[in-house]
Amino acid sequence: MQPASTDHLSRITIELGDRGYDILIGKGLLGDARTWAGLPRSARALVVTNDTVGPLHARALMDQLAGLHGRVDCLELPDGEAHKDWQTLNLIFDRLLATVSDRKTVLYALGGGVVGDMTGFAAACYMRGIPFVQVPTTLLAQVDSSVGGKTAINHPLGKNMIGAFYQPIRVICDLDLLRTLPARELSAGLAEVIKYGPIADLDFMDWLEPRIARLRSLDMDALGYAVRRSCEIKAAVVAADEREGGLRAILNFGHTFGHAIEAGMGYGTWLHGEAVGCGMVMATELSRRLDLVNAAFVGRVRAMVSAAGLPTVAPHMPASQWMELMQHDKKAEAGSIRFVLVDDRGHADVRPVADDVVLDVISRCTEPAGDAAPAATR
Repeated sequence: MQPASTDHLSRITIELGDRGYDILIGKGLLGDARTWAGLPRSARALVVTNDTVGPLHARALMDQLAGLHGRVDCLELPDGEAHKDWQTLNLIFDRLLATVSDRKTVLYALGGGVVGDMTGFAAACYMRGIPFVQVPTTLLAQVDSSVGGKTAINHPLGKNMIGAFYQPIRVICDLDLLRTLPARELSAGLAEVIKYGPIADLDFMDWLEPRIARLRSLDMDALGYAVRRSCEIKAAVVAADEREGGLRAILNFGHTFGHAIEAGMGYGTWLHGEAVGCGMVMATELSRRLDLVNAAFVGRVRAMVSAAGLPTVAPHMPASQWMELMQHDKKAEAGSIRFVLVDDRGHADVRPVADDVVLDVISRCTEPAGDAAPAATR
C-alpha cells in the first residue's frame, strides 16, 4: 500500500502484482484528466448504472470516456438490492452480446454497491474476463464494496453467495458525487466507515466519534479523510489476503448478523449499511459476552451507530430463522457459524461461538414481535 496525495487527489495502490491498481480519491475527479490517464483504449465501452444514478451522472462520465473508446453505451438497471439477481445480471450480458463486445471492451460501474458488484461479476464472466473500472457514487461503495474485487449477486437463501473474486483496473472515488446521495444512503455508508475503527485502528475510531455530524452534513474535508483512511485500511487487508483465506474476513465485522437481517426482512427493506450498523452493535455485544471488550466499549460503538442515523436494535425474527440464515454466511465452516469479534486494542478475530451465547445476544438486541422496519424508516 503506497498512499500519496497531490493537488487534492489522493492515490492509494493495492499491491497485487500485475493485478494491482490505484484507488483515486478527491473532488471533481470525473473532470480531471489525471483520472483517466493510463486506462486502456478500446473500440467499445459500456457504462453500467441504475435508473436513479444514470440521469444524474452518466452523461458526464460518458463525455469523459469519449476520448478513450470508439463507442460508449449506457445501460440503466433497475435500482435496489432486490434486483441484485440473475435476471438483472443477464441484462448486462444481453447488452454486451447485442453490441458484439469483445475481450477489450471496458465496463464502467457507475453506482453503489449493487451496480459495482453486478458489473464486476459480469466482467469476470463475459468472455472469461474483461476489464472494468469502479466509479462508486455512494459512500458505502467508496469505502468498501468498490475496493478489493469481491463481486456477487444475491440468492434468496443468502446474500452475495454467488460471485467471483475479480479485481477492477481502477477505482475512482469522486467525493462530489456524494452530494446527490440521499441522507438515508449516506448514513448507510457510515456503517462501513465506522467498522474500520474497532477492527483495525482505534485512533481512527477516536477521530471519527466527534465528527459523525460533520460527515452527515457532507463536510468535504472530513469525508475526504474518512474515505482515504478507510481505503488505506482495506487496501492493506486485501493485499495481505485477497481471497479471504483468513485476515480479510475481519472486514465482515457486523455482517453475519447484518446479512441475516437483510435476507430475513427481504432484500431492500433494510439497507445494507443499516443492517451492518445494527450487526456491529450485536457483534460488539457478543464480544463483551466473551470478555473481549467491556460495556463502555459496546456503548461507544452503539453511540456511533446511532449518531450516524442507523438502527441499533434488530428486527424480531424467530431464533430458528436467525440461526438458519447465519448458517449460510460465507464464514460458516462445517455447519459452524463464525463471527468477527473485536477486542479493546483495535484487533479483530474470527471464531465460532456457542449457540446459547449467540441466542442470548439476539434476544437482548432485538425488537419485540411486530417491529420489522429499521428505526431510520419509522
